Amino acid sequence: MEPQVGSILEGKVTSITKFGAFVALANGKSGLVHISEIANSFVNDVHDFLQEGQTVKVLVLSTDNGKINLSIKKTLPQQERPAPRGPRPIQQRPVGSTPRPMAPRTSFRTPQPISPSGDQSFEDKLKQFLSSSEGKMADLNRSVDSKRGGGRRRK
Repeated sequence: MEPQVGSILEGKVTSITKFGAFVALANGKSGLVHISEIANSFVNDVHDFLQEGQTVKVLVLSTDNGKINLSIKKTLPQQERPAPRGPRPIQQRPVGSTPRPMAPRTSFRTPQPISPSGDQSFEDKLKQFLSSSEGKMADLNRSVDSKRGGGRRRK
């Protein structure tokens, strides 16, 4: 009888490979716990977390063509994860307030004047964005080329 997907079972680790561990279940069945399903943290070496003969609780993820995919990680309590480091969330402005102009950037180009979005058509905004983007890409390429030594070479 196949184990039911979503059920939590106990099993014994029978062998450990570089990509996971095989766990013997009841009724003579066995399944694989992939290395990504062993712990809530990064697993570089399975031996750091499991040993052969160890009894573990596993969750049945799927059963395909007699292959049973298991997870130890999903039977563990969720750990608090630090907030992702990325851009700050956008703060909402009160309705009717005017946007603050951004600080001018230091570059070789002359900055484009900041105008309210209500008096430009979409095409005008797109043209302004494309010209600004092309200028920024040119500055970036110039900077990268100078660091690589990709400029003109003297003979």
